[in-house]
Formats: sequence, structure tokens, C-alpha cells
Amino acid sequence: MRRQLQPELLDELPAHDPAAQHSRRDLRRINRCMGNAGLVAASLSRSLRSAPPKRIVDLGAGDGAFLLQLVIQLPTLSPGTELILVDRANAADERVLAELRVRGFRPQVELADAWDWLRTRPAQPGTWVVANLFLHHFAEETLRFAFMSLSEKAAVCCACEPRRAAGPLLASRLLGLIGANAVTRHDAVVSVRAGFAGQELSGLWPADTGWQLTERRAGWFSHLFLAEKNATAAPAP
Repeated sequence: MRRQLQPELLDELPAHDPAAQHSRRDLRRINRCMGNAGLVAASLSRSLRSAPPKRIVDLGAGDGAFLLQLVIQLPTLSPGTELILVDRANAADERVLAELRVRGFRPQVELADAWDWLRTRPAQPGTWVVANLFLHHFAEETLRFAFMSLSEKAAVCCACEPRRAAGPLLASRLLGLIGANAVTRHDAVVSVRAGFAGQELSGLWPADTGWQLTERRAGWFSHLFLAEKNATAAPAP
């Protein structure tokens, strides 16, 4: 199946539009079904034991529900860890932010284009970057340049994306059975067609022996990419 990029409806709706709010509730359920937070947490567990992060940046964070589930599934993550939610839409859920604060974290919301924000952000040791159902929105050349910034600014980068395959595509067409609205039903099919397979993301990462890359199918519907800076690699300036 050749990769196809099409606009997603949710990206064009105001954050407080009722259809957008319904779709974000749908996405919470879909994420639970896909188990993406658990998949990312399992992938990060080794790095967490060896070199815990000082901050975690969630690109395309949306309402923040994914990041909350991620930290819940990383019980040894230090409560003082800075959490940065980057999204161009003002969609962060105050209840989610409050729950993160109760757990001892310091969530910070950045309303900005993710790649613009990342490009202008100074490199800081101990920065991890995560992305959930976000990278598939972008063409290969955009991702290639974005990965250059990521390789300069992050010690660890982990993304969980739709897996581009017949099974996930079929499942995306059945979301009406769980009450998903028209926005979600449209966007789910578009997302799978724009998803990833094989080693496509690894092929876009800068050719640099200072990184260890892992890319694989994960769970029933997901595609996981993990980039970890080798301990012997020179730190970012």
C-alpha cells in the first residue's frame, strides 16, 4: 500500500467545536484500544533506567491525555520531570493538566507549530521527545528536516503512529461501531493511509552512528519508532 497524505478534518476544526471535542473523546478510546501509551512506555523503560529524562516534550500533544497515560505507565519517572505539551491548537484539557500536577509534574503548554518550536528551542541535556499519531501528518521531506532538529535537541525520541496495512485500514472503517463521529471516521482512514511500514522512518533519520534506531510494528494497529542517542556519543552543544 503506497503512502498517501490527505488533510484530516480535526486539524481544521477549532479546538472548542463540538465535533472536534467529540472526535478527541473518540481518540482517547481509540488510543486505549491501540495501547499506544503502553507501547511507548515499554520502549522507553530501558532508557528510563539508565538515564532518566529531565523533561519530556510531547509534539502534537492535543488534549494531553496521551502524555498523562504515558507517565502513569512510567511509575519510576521522577515527579519533578518537566512536561511540555506542544500543539498549535489550544486543546489542552485542564482536567488532564490538573491530574499531572497532582502527580507532582510540571506541565507546560506551548501553543506553537511543533517543528517551528523545536527548531528554535535551545538544546538541553536530558530532553526526551514523544509523538503519538502525529508524524503521519507530514511528508517525507518535512520529516527529514524535522528529524535533523530532533537529532540535535533530543537524547531520546519515540513515536507511535498508524501502521499502514490492510488490517488497520479495515479496523479504521469500522469505528462507527463504537460510536465514533464523522470526523473520526474520516480521519482514521486517512491516518492509516498516511501511516508507516517497514523502516520508513529510520530511513529519514540523519545518518549518524551516534544513534541506535528501532522501528517495528507494535500491537495490532501501531507502528513504533525509537531513536536513542548512544551513551558514547558527544552531547549536543
